[in-house]
Amino acid sequence: MSVPPSDSRFPRTLIGFVQWFDADHIPEGREKLWAEPNRVDWVRCIPFIILHGGCLAVLWVGWSPVAVWTAIALYFIRMFAVTGMHHRYFSHKTYSTSRVGQFLLAVFAGTAVQRGSLWWAYHHRHHHQHSDDPEDAHSPHVHGFWWSHIGWITSRRNFPTDYAKIKDLAKFPELVLLNRFDLIVPILFATAIYSIGVVAEHLAPGLHTNGAQLLTWGFFISTTVLFHGTACINSFTHLWGKRRFQTTDDSRNSLILAFITLGEGWHNNHHRYQACTRQGFYWWEIDLTYYGLKALSWTGFIWDLKSVPQSILDEAARADHAATVAAAQRASHHHPDYSFGRLKKVMPAAAAIAVATATASQTTLPKKSDDPAIHRDMTEESHPLSRQTLPPPTA
Repeated sequence: MSVPPSDSRFPRTLIGFVQWFDADHIPEGREKLWAEPNRVDWVRCIPFIILHGGCLAVLWVGWSPVAVWTAIALYFIRMFAVTGMHHRYFSHKTYSTSRVGQFLLAVFAGTAVQRGSLWWAYHHRHHHQHSDDPEDAHSPHVHGFWWSHIGWITSRRNFPTDYAKIKDLAKFPELVLLNRFDLIVPILFATAIYSIGVVAEHLAPGLHTNGAQLLTWGFFISTTVLFHGTACINSFTHLWGKRRFQTTDDSRNSLILAFITLGEGWHNNHHRYQACTRQGFYWWEIDLTYYGLKALSWTGFIWDLKSVPQSILDEAARADHAATVAAAQRASHHHPDYSFGRLKKVMPAAAAIAVATATASQTTLPKKSDDPAIHRDMTEESHPLSRQTLPPPTA
């Protein structure tokens, strides 16, 4: 690992501190950062240390039912902001809204304290383009579990936003402003939580909470758990779960992670077809984010939620059937007393039909790369706001 000369450390450290407040302050140029090797930048680690360290304040402020329930509520509300706004709107444009609505979605997503929506969308689109390849910034197969979970975000290489890769979003100056000064919304959000606690202490002392306690639970603890819940999608869903579709990466479906992340656990579904709003393709695949977006569409705030194509559902049915037949064959091998032989003696016609169906289902499934919707350039997405022409933002 190369070490920069000692006389360059202080300027680089100073630049790192400035970038906390101005994420587009990159005097050395984005290309230089992208050319750096993957390594932890300790200046980038300080915000994570502060966030996690803030949780220890619970030792002094204690707890109350109001504080704990506030933390839980803000976890799920802001997880919806991550999954429904950062991911399903800004990254994939799976539904439509107005320009004002788009700005409000970005502000809401900013309360999750996971950088700006444009940075989030750029990295996520890059992930889909290079999923589990060497260029994937957070593949557990390439970089290991801990790097995929948290290490990648501490690297200077992954800090800049490539606005050229998200032209459909970068044309809106208000979105670029929120992305550039991505600390504004979290600071205002934390201040609001603290202020509510102060007011509650004086006007409703029976709640047994105060500003410091509500800040600790509602901001530090809730945000820390929220970050790790989101990071589980980068790490666990490429290692743990079942694969319905034979995609070109190792994405997997997990019911447990779907509950933790409000529907993002159906990751293999999503990597097979990323252009639809729902990621749980069937009613039994719980997708709370989709339910929330569907309810929001009834208000008229968002519209044009994109559905799962019938061809993808048919492919899923064939894949599920093939998996069921394979499981039955394995069971027959391990328990020969209950083999298909006895079934064939009792019900020869039914057995023949089952064998024919199983044989037909063994056809090779189409690869992800065969579907134009998989590697679609999302900047070309047919979207009302994407067709507007605005002057490019000035960095």
